[in-house]
Amino acid sequence: MALLDDVITYLEMRERPTTPRIPAPPAKLALMQVENCTVSFYRYLYETVGTPWLWYERRLTADGALGAEIGKPTTEIFVLYAGGVPAGYFELDTAPPQETELRYFGLIPEFIGRGFGPFLLRAAIDRAWERPIRRLWVHTRTFDHPRALGYYQRAGFVVYARQKLRFEDPRTQGILPRTLKHPLLPPLDET
Repeated sequence: MALLDDVITYLEMRERPTTPRIPAPPAKLALMQVENCTVSFYRYLYETVGTPWLWYERRLTADGALGAEIGKPTTEIFVLYAGGVPAGYFELDTAPPQETELRYFGLIPEFIGRGFGPFLLRAAIDRAWERPIRRLWVHTRTFDHPRALGYYQRAGFVVYARQKLRFEDPRTQGILPRTLKHPLLPPLDET
């Protein structure tokens, strides 16, 4: 059993940012809220965005339970399209009173490094603050994109807690491909 050591960093924002909006990258963009998201489309987004960063928890969720979660009126999913192609997404949980969680946020791998990240993050922040909330929060992990923590901090989030976690490598469990390469992990024996 291969165990991985992780640190979850929790960040929060207590007021709407007053900094200017991030200019859109030079591309034909559309940010659309997903209505009645299907489980198959959600899995496409989650797996395409998250696999390189070891996102695996929602892969373990049965279709019925996942459909119920993403179908809640307090779950909002927005997809950024670039030239008609999904480039990334974010998911907000608006259930708790007076606060919102930026539950998932990320880009399709081919769109990383092209200026879409800060633009999409600001769109998520702006959407969250459209409601009368007192707090927007997010968490990131050791195995997320190496620039994720810095993006959140530059956007105005402040670290309020860290939690150590140890979990079994999802590549060894067959949840993620054994051939998956991650910048912080040695390759698995592919036999």
